[in-house]
Amino acid sequence: MNASCYTVAMDLGVCQLRNFSISFLSSLLSADSSPLKLDSSSSGASVVAIDNKIEQAMDLVKSHLMYAVREEVEVLKEQIKELIERNSQLEQENTLLKTLASPEQMAQFQAQVQTGSPPAPQTTAPSGPPSATAASLAQPASHSAGPSA
Repeated sequence: MNASCYTVAMDLGVCQLRNFSISFLSSLLSADSSPLKLDSSSSGASVVAIDNKIEQAMDLVKSHLMYAVREEVEVLKEQIKELIERNSQLEQENTLLKTLASPEQMAQFQAQVQTGSPPAPQTTAPSGPPSATAASLAQPASHSAGPSA
C-alpha cells in the first residue's frame, strides 16, 4: 500500500469515528429518557463544547498517527535505498563472475540451476599453467573496473 491509501483510510476512519462520537453523545445528551437533565440554554453549549473536545482529540490522534506513518515511511525508504545499492553490487559481482567463468563452469552451473541441486565444490585443478590462469583472471577484472552504471 502506498502512503495516500493510508491517509485516505485513516481520514475515513477518523471521520467515521468523529461522526459516530458526535452523534452518539448528542443523542445521549438530548435523549428525554436520559437520567442527565440539562436546561435548554446550557444543552446547546454543552453539545458544542463536547463536539469541540472530540474534534480536538481526533485531530491529536490523527497528527500522532500521521507522524508515526511518516517515520515508518522514512525507515522504509532507507531500507529500499540500501537494498537497491546491494542489488547493484550483486549484479556487478555476478557480471564479473560470468566473465571469469569458463564455458564448462557455466554449463555446469546452468545444469545445476535447471535441476535445482546445490552447487558442488570444485575439486578439479584449473587448466593451463598457473601464471596463464592468473593473467587471464587479472585481465577481465581490469576491464570491469571502469565506471559503473
